[in-house]
Amino acid sequence: MDIRRQVGLNVQRIRRSRGWSQEELAFESGLHRTYISGIERGARNPTVTVLRALADALGVGPGRLLDDGPPETASP
Repeated sequence: MDIRRQVGLNVQRIRRSRGWSQEELAFESGLHRTYISGIERGARNPTVTVLRALADALGVGPGRLLDDGPPETASP
């Protein structure tokens, strides 16, 4: 799978597991909602700085956004 698509799927999966909208993630990360949308669709190629901002906002390590392992499940 293309790395941009993988990052997008991971961001979307983790964001949804937290019950956040794209707008909430945008606010928490300091990015624009349409940029978040582009990342999740695999249309954007985020820099390492953007990956760090997303990871910090989501409360995960940046490497987690690059993982191609099993999807994260929501914790109760």
